[in-house]
Amino acid sequence: MKRREFIKLVGGAAAWPLAAWAQPNRTYRIGILETIPQASNAANFNALRKGLQQLGYVEGQNLFIDYRSADGHADRFPALAQELVQRRVDLIVTRGTPAAQAAKETTRTIPVVMAAIGEPLGVGVVASLAQPGSNITGLSAFVTELAGKRIELMKEMLPSISRVAFMQNMGNPVSAPQWAATQAVSASLGIAIELFDVRSAQDIAHAFGMAADHKINVISVGIDAVIQANAAMIIETAAMHKIATSYPSREFVDAGGLLSYGVSYPDLYRRSAGLIDKIFKGANPGDLPVEQPTKLELVINLKTAKALDLTVPASLLSRADEIIE
Repeated sequence: MKRREFIKLVGGAAAWPLAAWAQPNRTYRIGILETIPQASNAANFNALRKGLQQLGYVEGQNLFIDYRSADGHADRFPALAQELVQRRVDLIVTRGTPAAQAAKETTRTIPVVMAAIGEPLGVGVVASLAQPGSNITGLSAFVTELAGKRIELMKEMLPSISRVAFMQNMGNPVSAPQWAATQAVSASLGIAIELFDVRSAQDIAHAFGMAADHKINVISVGIDAVIQANAAMIIETAAMHKIATSYPSREFVDAGGLLSYGVSYPDLYRRSAGLIDKIFKGANPGDLPVEQPTKLELVINLKTAKALDLTVPASLLSRADEIIE
């Protein structure tokens, strides 16, 4: 080979994506245990796929994905987890506490990566954040700490509010700490608060009726499979009743909600790919610390604010990561 041809060959190889040099030497099958269907979860699922692709895992070549959705019904997770085990997946990715619990209870040998979990401690999922133990690791969504913050933000937007409600499925183990945090902040601000325990679409419709009867000014919406599965209904009903609402993640605001403050779930899913890669390369999931969120987002929908006849304070707008107009 001539020197010029050799240099050209090496130079071209240097331009190849790093992933091309690190292609896994076998095929992997990942099971996804999700709260909502793939079409409704596109931003998060695509972030995971992109993260995996950047690490050399290409669907249809060395990676196959089995997606299972509970469609807003947490009681379906155990059966779905069993399906994935029977499919002989190499790893299971979960979202939410009930899904993580179901995966862990179904298998102690297949690694589990929690793409997002509201509260990993005290619910039988991990022994500690530093040493989760067993076959599980993942990322925390920090939901308890942020539940109270959303009340503070709504008070800043609407200083005159006196009665708020917290809407959440209290059957989820992660809900009680969120409710306690919301109560504590509301009390400190002199705001009366009510709990709307929603476990079905019918409960959500009933809650909005109660909100009108009880003169609720603001509803702070939690995060749960029931909430996610009925997001469109919640947003549309809030608009119909002209009730200001805050949400735990931006997809609600993208769909017409007023304000969200929480972690970037696509960022958590993208980071999950790194944990998956470490496990596929031989790491013990129980030795990989549960990671904390590094990206929080405040998103405000000015179009929705205008429909509610609200003027968003400049102090709030200046802190927003994104403003939808």
